[in-house]
Amino acid sequence: MVKQMSDFSKVIMVNGPVVKADNMLKTNMREMVMVGNNKLIGEIISIDDGVGTIQVYEETEGLKIGEKVVRTYKPLSLKLGPGLLENIFDGIERPLRKINEISNGFIKEGIGLLSIDETKKWDVKIIVKPGDILNEGEFYALIDETSLIEHRLMVPPKISGEVIEVKPDGSYSIEEIIVKIKLKDGKIYDLKMFQEWPVREPRPILNRMKLFKPLITGQRVLDVFFPLAKGGTAAIPGGFGTGKTMTQHQLAKWSDADIIVYIGCGERGNEMTDVLNEFPKLVDPKSKKPIMERTILIANTSNMPVAAREASIYTGITLAEYYRDMGYHIAVMADSTSRWAEALREISGRLEEMPAEGGYPAYLPSRLAEFYERAGYCRTLSKKEGSITIIGAVSPAGGDFSEPVTENTKRFVNAFLALDKKLAYARHYPAINWLSSYSGYIDDLSDWYTENISGDLLILRGNIMKILHEEDKLSDIVQLVGEDVLADEQRWILTIAHIVKVAFLQQNAFHAIDTYVPLPKQHLMLELIYNLYLKGKSAIDNGIAFSKVKNAELFSKVIKMKYTIPNEDIVGIGSLMNEINDYFSELEEKYE
Repeated sequence: MVKQMSDFSKVIMVNGPVVKADNMLKTNMREMVMVGNNKLIGEIISIDDGVGTIQVYEETEGLKIGEKVVRTYKPLSLKLGPGLLENIFDGIERPLRKINEISNGFIKEGIGLLSIDETKKWDVKIIVKPGDILNEGEFYALIDETSLIEHRLMVPPKISGEVIEVKPDGSYSIEEIIVKIKLKDGKIYDLKMFQEWPVREPRPILNRMKLFKPLITGQRVLDVFFPLAKGGTAAIPGGFGTGKTMTQHQLAKWSDADIIVYIGCGERGNEMTDVLNEFPKLVDPKSKKPIMERTILIANTSNMPVAAREASIYTGITLAEYYRDMGYHIAVMADSTSRWAEALREISGRLEEMPAEGGYPAYLPSRLAEFYERAGYCRTLSKKEGSITIIGAVSPAGGDFSEPVTENTKRFVNAFLALDKKLAYARHYPAINWLSSYSGYIDDLSDWYTENISGDLLILRGNIMKILHEEDKLSDIVQLVGEDVLADEQRWILTIAHIVKVAFLQQNAFHAIDTYVPLPKQHLMLELIYNLYLKGKSAIDNGIAFSKVKNAELFSKVIKMKYTIPNEDIVGIGSLMNEINDYFSELEEKYE
C-alpha cells in the first residue's frame, strides 16, 4: 500500500538521476519511492540528517524543486510469475511491448512500475489438496508457460503451513488466489500465481554443490579448450570490434542451458535492435521450436536512464534465480559489465564520492563480487538441482586489460576468454586468444568428460596446447630470419598449429553446419588433427623430407572437414582418418 509522507517532504535538489529530498528520517535504505508529480520510480541510497538521496530510474527532465516524494514501504522488487519468458523488459522489469502500446516509440516519464500481464489467463494445474503441509520453496501448481518450459509455482521463502483451501484446475490470472494456507501462528496466507522479491537480495537455497557438469556451447574453442561449468562464471573481455556481442549471441543461441536471460546493459541501440529482431526468428537446435520460448531479454540501451542501467544486472540475476529455484539451469549473458560500471561511476560522481582508480567508485570490486557470487550450482528449497551460469562481457577502453573493470572482474571469475583484436582483424572468429585465455574448470569437469565423451579428450587438449605454445615461440624466430632456417620438425609444428587454428579454433557463426558442433564431432576432429601431427612427425623423424610430408590436397580436406562433414553423420571423419593413415603408410614404404 502506498502512503504519502509528511507534506513537508519535498525535492530539494536535482542532479540528473540523483535527487535529494528533505524530511526523510523515517524512511529506509533501499526503499523504493515515487518522485515528483510524475511519480518517477526511485530508490533511496543514503539518508543523512533527514536528507535522503534518491537514485531515479527514469528521466528527471522537468522535475522541479518542491515536488513531493511518496513512499512505497518496500525495496525495489520484481514481480515473479508466469509471463516472464518470451518477454522483453527494460532495466527495472517494465515490459517494452506494453510501454510501446502506451507511448509509441519512446518510454514516457511517470509511466509507472508496470510488470508482467495481470489480465492474461493461464491454465493452472493444482498439485496440492487440503491438509497437505507446504514448506518454503515447494510447488503447489504447474503452468505450461511455453511449450518448452513448465512454470512451477512455489511457496515464497520463509512461508510454510497447512493447505486449507484450493481452487480447482482452471484458467486464472496472476492476481487470483488459488491456494490458501494456515501458518504456524494461525494466520491465513494467500498464494497467488506470483511473488515479489527485492532485486538486490539473493534468493535463498538449501546448499551449494560442487561444479561437475559443463555448459555445452557447440563452440569448439570453448567446449574443448576453455570449458565453462554449469553454475560457473566467465568473462569475455575485448576491445571494440573484437566480437564480444557476437560471442554472447552464439552462447545464448546454442548453449544447453534450459533458460537464457540476456541483459543488454548499456549497449548501442542498433545492437540491441538486432538481438530483439533476431532472437524471435531463431529455432532451438534441440526442440526445433522458437528459442524465445526459453529466453528473457532485458534491453537497457546506452540512451536509457543511467540509473536503470545500474539496476538491470540485478533485475536479470533475480529473474534467473527465480527459475533456478524451479530446478532449471540458467545462463545469464551480461553485455556489458563495463557499461554497468560506467553507470556506477557516473552516479558516484554525482554523489560527490571520492573516486578510486580510473574514476570508478571504491566499492566497484565488491559490487562485481556481489553480482558474480550469485552464480552457482545448488540444491534449491524444493530439493531440486538448479544452476546459474554468468557470462559477462567486458569492454576495456582501447582493449587495455589492465584497466579496473577487467582486472577486478578477473578476480571473481574462473574462466577468462580474452578476445584479441589482431585475430578479429584477421577475420578469425571467435577471436579468443588461446595463449592469454584460461578456464579454471578443467579439473572439475574431467570426470564428466571421461564418462560422457572420452578419457583422452583433455589429454588431446593438453597436447594441442603444447603445439600452440611451441608455435608461438617459433613465430618470433620466423619473423626475424624466416621459416627456411628452421628444422623440418619445427616447420611441421608451424604447419599443424596453422591447421589447428583454421580447422578447429576458427568457427563460422553464419554457416549452417559450423555454427554449432556437437561435442563428439569436436573430439573426433581434434583426434584427427593430432593423428596427422603424429604421423607427420614420425615420417620426418625417419628422414622423409618436409616437402613430401606436407600434402596440400590432404591438408585442404582436413581444413574443410568442419564444412563438409555433417554434424549428424560424422563417419566422414573416420574415412578422412583412414586416408591420412594410408597416405603416410605409403610414404613410409616409398622412402624406406
